[in-house]
Amino acid sequence: MSLQKQVMEEMKVAMKAKDTLTLESLRAIKSSLLLLQTDKGAAEEGISEEDEIKLVQKLVKQRKDSAAIYTEQGREDLAAPELAQAAVIEKFLPEQLSAEEIEKVVLATIAKTGADGMKDMGKVMGMVSKELAGQADGKTISKSVRQHLS
Repeated sequence: MSLQKQVMEEMKVAMKAKDTLTLESLRAIKSSLLLLQTDKGAAEEGISEEDEIKLVQKLVKQRKDSAAIYTEQGREDLAAPELAQAAVIEKFLPEQLSAEEIEKVVLATIAKTGADGMKDMGKVMGMVSKELAGQADGKTISKSVRQHLS
């Protein structure tokens, strides 16, 4: 089932349950999907599953970044809803890999490319990010790559 259909089904459930937090999160996904669909290139080709995953990752990251800023400023009252929305939106991402699983992929990629220092970080990051698209965030991948190349 496409992301848009999933979101619409979840919205119906949230409306019936009068769950405003979930509904607000789902509306954010729906809105972003509509914006993505109206972009020039997407109109002819449609949205790929990869584009949908990137969109959901972006929405989760926005919420978490906002929550971090609010927490820094001592505004827990604003941080809590952002984190709750991020949790709702994360349900639409593929299952995230553990640090050990990410590390295995990083080591395999380093061995395959023959990378031997920080100068090869971009090449390794590109390959690992493409392979783990949607299954791990860039920050975790970067940390692992940096650890093994330095």
